[in-house]
Order: sequence, then structure tokens, then C-alpha cells
Amino acid sequence: MEFLEQVFLGNLLSDWAIALAWAFGGVVFGKLIFRWISNRMRRVAAKTASDLDDLILERIEGPLALGAVLLGFWLGYGHLHFGEQVDQFMDNAFSVSIALVLTWMFARLTDSLVGSTLTKRGEKSDSSMLAQMAPILRKTSRSTVWVLGIIMAMTNAGYDVAALLAGVGIGGLALGLAAKDFVGNIFGGITVFIDKPFVVGDRVQVAGVDGIVAEIGIRSTRVNTLAGRMVTIPNHKFTDSVVENVTAEPTRKVRLELGLTYDTTPERMEEALAIVRRIVEKHIGTKNDTIIWFSAFGDFSLKISAIYYVRKEADVCLTPGAVNIEVLRQFKEAGLDFAFPTQTLIHQGRPE
Repeated sequence: MEFLEQVFLGNLLSDWAIALAWAFGGVVFGKLIFRWISNRMRRVAAKTASDLDDLILERIEGPLALGAVLLGFWLGYGHLHFGEQVDQFMDNAFSVSIALVLTWMFARLTDSLVGSTLTKRGEKSDSSMLAQMAPILRKTSRSTVWVLGIIMAMTNAGYDVAALLAGVGIGGLALGLAAKDFVGNIFGGITVFIDKPFVVGDRVQVAGVDGIVAEIGIRSTRVNTLAGRMVTIPNHKFTDSVVENVTAEPTRKVRLELGLTYDTTPERMEEALAIVRRIVEKHIGTKNDTIIWFSAFGDFSLKISAIYYVRKEADVCLTPGAVNIEVLRQFKEAGLDFAFPTQTLIHQGRPE
């Protein structure tokens, strides 16, 4: 065994043999992990109803195998010595490598979990915005994991990350100010997606625009106005302004004003009130929540006021029109006369 006691590059051959054994064992162990996950564990996961375990196994098999290889090399190098500076450098290199491998694994896991969640939400939702947000959210989550992993790796390597981030923060502040509107639109789109103040097809009123929502995007929303024009609204408007969802209203309030001539008797006025009440309450498009009253003595008419509500599923234009036609017909049949502006001139002759 004198051969193993010989020195090569400052280390005994026996130490070299142990180091090589650890390195070789790490490679073999990494291959075994890869095959075990690829074959046996995937067959077990394929029998389950969920696809999540299949995605997890697919994402972790590569990083776990590489991690086992690196661990073998690290443990093997622990039996060798090449001077304090080289040993310190190699320790830092292995620490950074392990940190990056862990980051790689968690980034792939995060990407799979976010992608799987968004896919399931997309199957339950018809929103085109989800399809636009999915790749952005996946990249954002993956990038966040990588940034944290790189910071951890640099910390392990002995770098002053706080000072580095302080220097980067100045440039980031300038970039943030330049991209303020863009970021505001992105967060506005996320707010619309999460809170759902409206969906495609709803009629909304926001920032002086009244129309039907045609498309919800990640940066802007398109509204087809009642005049037939397509308007593009930046999404930050939905967080800075009051949004009125007209479609979401349960009923539409309608106020009806009528005026009868001054020769209408109290009994005929009561008859007119009863006619209006009967017409409104019997109409299929109105709710049974009606207020009708003799409201005022006008300049040239006795006024009748009515407040009623059109159901959400009814037409907000045709329903009041039908009510008005029926009021006109039944008032004519009952001999109730509508008033119109009149003026009486009294002529006085000259005194003789």
C-alpha cells in the first residue's frame, strides 16, 4: 500500500482515490435518482387522478440528479487540499452551484404550479384576459425565484448583496418612474381580473365613456360605445375612476309624469291614478314596487307622478314605451284629457 502513500499535487493518492470515489458515487447516485423518478415514480403518479404530481416529478428529476452529482464532487473535494485560497474558492463555487441548482428546481416547480393553476382557471373562465396574463404571471413568478436564488448564491459566495442592491436601486427607481404608466396599467388589469367589476358584454360607464365591454386586455380594455365607436381605455383608469356597471343593476328606475286638465274632478283623478297603477303593475316587464301619486297643481295641469322599475331581463326602452301607449289608450277610453299649455286673455274695454 506504499503506492497510496505517494503524494500527487500536494495530496496523498489515497485521498485522491477517496475523492474520486465520492465523485463517481455522486454520478452513479444521480443517475439512479433520475431513473427511479423517470420510471418507477412516474408510473405511480400516472395512476392518480391529478396531473400535478406528474408535473412535479417531471420538473424535479433533472435538478435532483444534478444536485446529487454536485454533492458527490463536494464531499470528494473535502478530502483534498490545495491551499487556503483555492480551498475557499472551491467551497464558494460549490455553495453557489448548490444554491443555483436549488433555485433551478424551485423555479421549475413554481412555473409548473402557476401554469397548472392558470390552465384550470382558464378552463372554467371564458375571459381572454386570463390567456394574456398566464405567460406574464409564469415568467414573473419564475423570474422572482431566480432573483432570490441568485441573491442567496451571491451571499454564499461572500458578496455584499445589500450594497449591490443599493446601487441597482437608483437605476431601478429611474426605470420605475419611466414605466409608471405601464406598470399602473398592468396592475389595473390584474385588479379587473381579480375583482371582476365587469366582464365582456357588460355595459359600463367610466371616465365619460358609456358602452359595451368588447375585450379585456392586460394593459387596456376596449369598449364599444353606444354611438358604435371602439374606445380603448387604459386599465389604470379602472383603479383611478368610479366604474358604473349598468348591466349589473337589478332594475332600471323609470319616472312617469302626466298632466290632466283642471276640470278633472277628484273622483276622475282617483280613477286616473288607479288606471296608471293597474297598467304598470300588470306589465310583465315591471316589478311590483310602484309609487303613484297626485303630485302637484301645475301652472296649467293637475300633475300625476309615477315611479316604477323595469326588470333586468326586460327591455329598458320597449317596456316604458309599452306602458306609455297603454296609458294613452286607456285615458282616451275613459275620457280623461291631457292638459297642454294654455293662456287666457281677458279683454277689458275703455270706460265711457
